[in-house]
Amino acid sequence: MTEVMRAADLLRAGDLVAFPTETVYGLGADASNPQAVARIFAAKGRPADHPLIVHLPDASHLVRWAVDIPPAAHRLATAFWPGPLTLILKRQASVLDAVTGGQDTVGLRVPNHPLALQLLREFDSGVAAPSANRFGRISPTTAEHVRAELDDTVALILDGGPCAVGIESTILDLSQATARILRPGMLDAKSLAAVLGYSPEFGGTQNAPRVSGSLETHYAPQTPLRLAAADDLAEAVRKARGNGLRVAVLAAGQAASGDERLTWRTAAADPEHFAHDLYARLRELDALGVDLILVAAPPGDECWRAVADRLNRAAAGSK
Repeated sequence: MTEVMRAADLLRAGDLVAFPTETVYGLGADASNPQAVARIFAAKGRPADHPLIVHLPDASHLVRWAVDIPPAAHRLATAFWPGPLTLILKRQASVLDAVTGGQDTVGLRVPNHPLALQLLREFDSGVAAPSANRFGRISPTTAEHVRAELDDTVALILDGGPCAVGIESTILDLSQATARILRPGMLDAKSLAAVLGYSPEFGGTQNAPRVSGSLETHYAPQTPLRLAAADDLAEAVRKARGNGLRVAVLAAGQAASGDERLTWRTAAADPEHFAHDLYARLRELDALGVDLILVAAPPGDECWRAVADRLNRAAAGSK
């Protein structure tokens, strides 16, 4: 029996299986099994009203989970699945309230990772899978990250190496008249607009569904994290060191000082590589035992929106 076959059997038995996707590692359970889904919430310490994303083997499974599927959903699935796009659609009545957070919508996607696709095809149904970490903490992008946080709660961890994208999927709400991005990801608005025929709006409204990763505080290390504009970073470091703090910095370039209280990690200059490295870097800096993590705020360009979103939420946990 292969590891993937064993993982599928464990899912059928109601156990939790961690598996790689192109975005982050997921903590998977049979999305149709209420006891299994409850184990996700218990393992993560996740609020009960926070909805989960259901991962599918392919787009043909959409009709098992969603109703009133608009033509745009099929066009987007054809264009971007497998890939880092989650679609919010009206749910089938049979979908568990625990999966949807009690809402009338459900989040669905087909991940672009060979191990994930093998597992989903072997299981032949939907797998509910938030990120495989404690709720609100840094998402895992390697199997080792999962072991460090959840090893005692997971029946099996499929190791597929480091995640290629490194931050969570773009979440696009199609449950209302106008498409709306509720969580930015590395699949950007321009790419979505090319298929939709118009530019999606950004951010939730009063009637927008709740979605994963939308809380003000999320993706946060244990160590306090602050953002500083690139031009202000040197002064922020100086002040922190002047207060006797041990500081870790994630920014472009290299630190000139040899101060042992200062640890510097060089960040990538482009959003794709920055996103790929982000969570691993934050975990590395979090493990140093410093007093403060300072991160140079990314540019305000549209291509940096997803990275900025993750960093702003990580910093919000330190306010």
